[in-house]
Amino acid sequence: MKTFLDLARERRSIRRYQPKPVEREKIERCLEAARLAPSACNSQPWTFVAVSEPQQHAKLAAASFGGIYAPTAFAAQAPLIVAIVADKGSLATRFGNMVRDTSFYLIDIGIACGHFALAAADEGLGACIIGWFDEKGAAKALGIPPGKKVELLIACGYPDETPDARPRREFKDVCRFDKF
Repeated sequence: MKTFLDLARERRSIRRYQPKPVEREKIERCLEAARLAPSACNSQPWTFVAVSEPQQHAKLAAASFGGIYAPTAFAAQAPLIVAIVADKGSLATRFGNMVRDTSFYLIDIGIACGHFALAAADEGLGACIIGWFDEKGAAKALGIPPGKKVELLIACGYPDETPDARPRREFKDVCRFDKF
């Protein structure tokens, strides 16, 4: 049985996908993992929009990955694209954002996306979290209401590649105990 560390070590950002649909049950388990992610003040500043229906998927991909966003056009090949729609959070978290000069809702959705990507790997799927896309085009394609923003997309599907591990800095170079 794989441990969590095994899963964390083996997960890769996947950019080539098999043309095979992702089963609804697997999508739901990945979304559930993302939904359960912790957030500042339990604000849960997210809505996940899973797009796999072919016409809607094509509309979202065309609106998101053209022009200067072409470097992420590989995501259009993924049979599933998940949009992470952000809500800037509760009054308490927005106050905390000002005091700390930190956008906690962005941290929160990053954690949720990490949960999704690890759950996808656990399901035998590949995923790639994407920040370079036409946000306004994606929002229009998805019918996102005013006051909400598509912060990230996740391309997901059955991998059609096995990328090598990317270099990581050594443990001793990034981890400290008791003081810097």
